Amino acid sequence: MSTERTERIPSRTSRHHPLAPPHWLLNGLRPSRAAIPWAAALRAAVALAVPLAVGFACDEPEYGALVSMGALSGVIGDTADAYRMRVLNIAVPQFFGAVGVALGTLVFGHGWVAVGALTLIALVSGMISSIGTVASVSGLLLLLNAVVGAGLPMPSPWWTAPLLMSGGGLLVLVLTLLGWPLRGRQPERAAVAATYRALADTLEAAGGPAYEERRVEVTQALNQAYDLVLGRRARVHGRSPSLVRMLAQLNVVIPLVEAAPAAHLRGRPLPPEVPAAVRELAAAVEEGRTGTPDLDLPVPHGRAERAVDAALRHASTIVLLAEPDPYNVDDRLGRPAALRVRARRAVRDMMFSRASWRYGLRLAVCIGLAQSLVSLIEVERSYWVALTVTFVLKPDFGSVFSRAVLRALGTAVGLVVAAAVLAEVPRGWWAVPVMMVLGALIPAFSVKGYAFQTAAITPVILLLSDQLNHQGFDLIRPRLLDSLIGCAITLVAGYLLWPESWRTRIGDRLADTVDDAARYVERAFAPLPDESALPAARTARLQARRRIYRDLSGVRSEFQRALTEPPPTGARAAAWWPLVVAVERIVDATTAARVRVNHGARAPSPAEVDRITRQLRELAEGVRRSPAPTRRDHDAPEDTDGASVLAPVSQEVSAARALTHPSP
Repeated sequence: MSTERTERIPSRTSRHHPLAPPHWLLNGLRPSRAAIPWAAALRAAVALAVPLAVGFACDEPEYGALVSMGALSGVIGDTADAYRMRVLNIAVPQFFGAVGVALGTLVFGHGWVAVGALTLIALVSGMISSIGTVASVSGLLLLLNAVVGAGLPMPSPWWTAPLLMSGGGLLVLVLTLLGWPLRGRQPERAAVAATYRALADTLEAAGGPAYEERRVEVTQALNQAYDLVLGRRARVHGRSPSLVRMLAQLNVVIPLVEAAPAAHLRGRPLPPEVPAAVRELAAAVEEGRTGTPDLDLPVPHGRAERAVDAALRHASTIVLLAEPDPYNVDDRLGRPAALRVRARRAVRDMMFSRASWRYGLRLAVCIGLAQSLVSLIEVERSYWVALTVTFVLKPDFGSVFSRAVLRALGTAVGLVVAAAVLAEVPRGWWAVPVMMVLGALIPAFSVKGYAFQTAAITPVILLLSDQLNHQGFDLIRPRLLDSLIGCAITLVAGYLLWPESWRTRIGDRLADTVDDAARYVERAFAPLPDESALPAARTARLQARRRIYRDLSGVRSEFQRALTEPPPTGARAAAWWPLVVAVERIVDATTAARVRVNHGARAPSPAEVDRITRQLRELAEGVRRSPAPTRRDHDAPEDTDGASVLAPVSQEVSAARALTHPSP
């Protein structure tokens, strides 16, 4: 069963026409299926165009352009769902951006002093970026605005540009928060409802080939919902009834998520009434409906169906309950620590992290080279070289190599658009409607991919730059040359000279995940000292299951990013990819076995659990030792008892060992 399913995994190594673009480039150019954020597009259009209009009305177009530049930073950073997170995602980076442009303005025209200052700022920016999402955007704006301030003449006094650009970011924040009074908790509620809908799709696909893809989607939805709900709860003092209700609704979906693998292993679909009932619960969550459950479900047959039925009936009761018991709602992932504690911990980790220092040094070396080059050689409007380096050398934006290529392609397309605008649109009020259109394209294209985002941002930056330096069409040719120089510096000094870039440790990360799977099997079937330990053991198992599924989601994302690298990194990631899928199946089979035991099946013997965990740890050690897997024939599982609940787990482990058996 496992071997047949594995053969359907798409492979990057399949043959294609010799003149066709490589797989890693095609993956980057393939647009995402994400929906266009129309509200964000409207906000971007208003936030970028209104400052220009005010600037023209006040006969100060340069000031309007600086406000629009700050708004552009806010548009790029407006990626969160919850309103409280939007405040952090926009306001905090704006502060760092203001500091950056102030420092850049102070060293403008100071030659090698500016080179040293930007190199030091790049080191700090790189280290800050390793802390988290908000810190990553903050570090990005710190360096970007410092580069702009050091490369473009800014109005006097020195604090004018920081003030104007911060005003643009705050304009985006105000526009974003206009819906807070009406939709204050809608993002969290929508995330919980999306989890139920993703689960309904998963249950509908149980027993079929689409199940694994749906299971990945429900994991991502559950991660997103917990991040939003628990993140908000960490900032709310006391017990908020609405948050307690959302957390209760989220917690009761976990038994259904656990029952899904057991339903899938039966090999046949569930009755259609089951996913339909889950979708009805999703609608109730989103609409805030309460009442008495009215389920019309068929009589369950077998342990898996009974597990689904019991979990669904319990979920329907809690979802429709108006006031869940606030003292009977536990945080299945653990409540986040206070903000000051997390901030102190993040700063400490950053200062003592080798990865943080290495990335900071990589970014500092590249920025130092870029600024030194443009100081020694006459490069027109040289700030664009360092801007290119900053955008490309972002580890949480994807593959450095493919991003450099996609940046060049996206810039070329953006320059074509900018050339048409600068050649045909007269400078002045006509720039306002053009900016509205171009601004709306940024959120719409950003969700489609990096190359698309670059193509949308490039003409906006050029149009705003033209308001400051009045070069018009003459901006086009230097920008393409600057982008190519920046990409070349990044590829050489930020990629090829750092072995970890192209000798990625994806094998080590995968081996750690296999070890985590072994620990999950141990914890799932660990003997209990007495009945009183059952609630604590169940909570520990739930936390372990959520933790390993979250880790698997991270591993999958890391491998998908590695697949966009050229050989040898991309080829190695493709070779190990089947084991990523196999580990996910092992965890699914373990969860299904635990559900069957909870509903009356005989628990496995300690010897059987020990054998499976030993095999997994041997596999993990083999992955660490081997640079690439070698396939072998699928051997029958050792000492497999077909009646044991761990028989499917043993089969999946055997298939994983055969599928990606480490070479000697």
